[in-house]
Amino acid sequence: MKKVVLITGVSSGFGKEASVLLARAGYTVYGTVRKALEPLPGVHLLNMDLTKPASIDSAVAALLEREAQIDVLINNAGMHLGGPIEETPAELYRRQLDTNLHGMVHLLQAVLPPMRSQGKGLIINFSSIGGLMGLPFQAFYSASKYAIEGLSEALRMEVQAFGIKVVLVNPGDFHTSNTANRINVCDEKGPYAKQFEISKACFESDETNGGKPEVMARTLLKIVRAKRPRHRYVVASLDQKLAVLLKRILPSCWFMPILTSHYGFKKKANNLLSP
Repeated sequence: MKKVVLITGVSSGFGKEASVLLARAGYTVYGTVRKALEPLPGVHLLNMDLTKPASIDSAVAALLEREAQIDVLINNAGMHLGGPIEETPAELYRRQLDTNLHGMVHLLQAVLPPMRSQGKGLIINFSSIGGLMGLPFQAFYSASKYAIEGLSEALRMEVQAFGIKVVLVNPGDFHTSNTANRINVCDEKGPYAKQFEISKACFESDETNGGKPEVMARTLLKIVRAKRPRHRYVVASLDQKLAVLLKRILPSCWFMPILTSHYGFKKKANNLLSP
């Protein structure tokens, strides 16, 4: 019997490429979307909005009614939000956490019972390099990914007795629609405006010149096929992998100047205040 894969957020980027590749590799693939989408080869589309628990329950129930099993869950869908912490409206940072974290938790709670009944399963949770180091002007994105880090480590221990494996994936910068879809909030005349534009230009350039989503899709296929997948896969350029290593081994007072320099920060913020 074919393994059944559920992957969230297949309208573009990692989700779209991975769902098609997994279907081509012989898996039964269900991909979630929030709105109508052109058919993807071999992929069964499910309507799901991670900010609406009833939508999650309905999609999982529909899948189980058709297949009676879920072998692999790939928590890929997410939201990107940019701007200074001080100026970010509560509605937006709550939506960020509802999408990236709370919705994922509700989906896990819906999928774990059938996996436990099967006595096996694989859960792949998308974190980020931004879940290993705080990214300036993407604080709430980083916060959601840091939370996924801790949640996944705890979940791994809780479900191992049921034959369920939990894998974390930490992408670096990739050229996807995330750059265009990011919601940016910053007062054009406020104290963060100049620095935000400098830093935004940096992380948008990193993303535009980043890897192709196909690379991540191949990594996901490798993880799904693996008998003993690693706990973590950092999928990034060499310099970003080096940054992850340096974050782990260097004192914070040594690493932070490297990170702040990359994002164009000056030592004195008043040099960057808007007139």
